[in-house]
Amino acid sequence: MADEVPKGSEPETSESLKAFGEVVKVFRRRAGLTQEQFAPLVGYSLPMVASIEQGRRLPSKEFVERAEEVLDAFGALRAAAKHLTRKEGLAKWFEKWAELEPLAVTLYTFENRLVPGLFQTPAYARTLFEEQIPAMSDDQIASNLARRVERANLLTELPHTIFSFIVEEHVLRRQVGGSEIMREQIDHIVELGKRRNIDIQIMAQSRGYHAGLGGPLCLLETDENTWYAYCEGQETGQLITDSKVVSIIQQRYARMRAQALPVEASVGLLREIRGAL
Repeated sequence: MADEVPKGSEPETSESLKAFGEVVKVFRRRAGLTQEQFAPLVGYSLPMVASIEQGRRLPSKEFVERAEEVLDAFGALRAAAKHLTRKEGLAKWFEKWAELEPLAVTLYTFENRLVPGLFQTPAYARTLFEEQIPAMSDDQIASNLARRVERANLLTELPHTIFSFIVEEHVLRRQVGGSEIMREQIDHIVELGKRRNIDIQIMAQSRGYHAGLGGPLCLLETDENTWYAYCEGQETGQLITDSKVVSIIQQRYARMRAQALPVEASVGLLREIRGAL
């Protein structure tokens, strides 16, 4: 998804994140807990807890509530969280979805415009930001790139989350940034596909009609078995919570999984595309 910030969006200062992380750390240590002990008590991975304490990750409302309860923090964490605003490099319409991603036990993505953000290499992402209209400043590019790279860490920070990606073939044949950048990008996707919790399927150009022609979409399930959907367009995005609408999008994604190439054939096509670059 295109989670970069357009010109004029309000940023979040990194100091507020660092301050919140320090408050969590103080109360965790007061409780006599290591990060390794604390992480399962709040239901988050160790890398996620470490990122929050270091001020590199915006904590979700669920994290704040669970940490408040586990650490018996006298309401201090809730109070500190009120002063957190969104991160620089995160589009306003994408904010709520980004808060849900770390909570996912299941995350599905279909993309027909560009390589999904969670897959993008720094070189591929930088090309997108450098070509953005309206043009970004060097500082904006650096900020957006840092955010994109950080978000991609979810693929390793959530080893128990089931990820499924369906990408249109033409997305991978488009030489964004040139052949060298695309070879690196495809190599990266193939490597990610070796992880046992990540499935990658390619929707072949020869397929013709398929259930995803309406546009890109994401689906997410939390550990409370609540499903959400997210759809995005030009300068806008929509978080969908209506269960009837989410169900329709689930049906479309299920159909696409059947219409796309199987995982093994998709890897073969990726290698074929790379070889032709």
